[in-house]
Amino acid sequence: MGKFVDIMKAVLSESSRILVEREREVKFIVASMVVSGHVLLEGVPGIAKTLTARVVAKLFNLKYRRIQFTPDLLPADIIGTKIYNPKTSDFEVRTGPIFANIVLADEINRASPRTQSALLEAMQERQVTIEGETMRLEDPFIVIATQNPIEMEGTFPLPEAQIDRFLVKINVEYPSDKGLIQIMKRADEIEEELRRLAPVASGKDIIDARAEVRKVFIDDSLLDYIVRIVKGTHEHPAVRLGASPRGAIALHKLSRVWAIMSGRDYVIPDDIKAVAREALQHRIILKPEYAFEGVTPAKVVEEVLAKIPVPTP
Repeated sequence: MGKFVDIMKAVLSESSRILVEREREVKFIVASMVVSGHVLLEGVPGIAKTLTARVVAKLFNLKYRRIQFTPDLLPADIIGTKIYNPKTSDFEVRTGPIFANIVLADEINRASPRTQSALLEAMQERQVTIEGETMRLEDPFIVIATQNPIEMEGTFPLPEAQIDRFLVKINVEYPSDKGLIQIMKRADEIEEELRRLAPVASGKDIIDARAEVRKVFIDDSLLDYIVRIVKGTHEHPAVRLGASPRGAIALHKLSRVWAIMSGRDYVIPDDIKAVAREALQHRIILKPEYAFEGVTPAKVVEEVLAKIPVPTP
């Protein structure tokens, strides 16, 4: 447990040299890699979503690939295809950018549903099939998808089944006034700092951390607490469809990683509360009349947490 805590301290310290007010995003990305989950980053352009993914990849010395999603992007542009080699008179596999440790699917909702679905096998099975030939992906493997919550023209909203496959959804906010000042001061040196950034850990450290997380103790009363939280999203008057069983699994997995990051080998209620919004909000569908009134899934999660009694030792 001590090793992973030290790694996270180093990661957060080094990332803060480039990133401003993005500690929470970094923690969730690392936590998702540890439990083999994927991340959906939602926010307006220009708030360091791509830069955050690049920094994490660099600090863990992982292979990083960025795919710009557009309406004309094809599945073969993501997973690869077979091409004819005239020298050998045979077809050879040419792998796509999905063969990396961290794959940034930038503006994922701009691609067609057919292309979006090309990610499903990779995200769920950690493998891709190219013209009948199945190939395993590297480990660790994580898809970090981004989307703009405002601009809807020319986009294809992700279907509920695909959104549910993301372990967490993070609403990336604007920086504070002080944070924006720091960003302006660093703007000229960001790319140079990124080139100089040295790894502080490796993919093997991520894989080793999984064994530590499996040893984290979570009391049955806290498992019941998770169930009541998920059930609470179903019973909320503003909700048409509540969090799925994957939401409960996400809370369970993430709370154990959060405990490890906090230097504990046991989960406390605050660990569950800390990850609840990101683990559940994208799995909640609101009734139209409440959505028009400004109710958000994040607000629903907050109200559910406030209503459900916290287990006592």
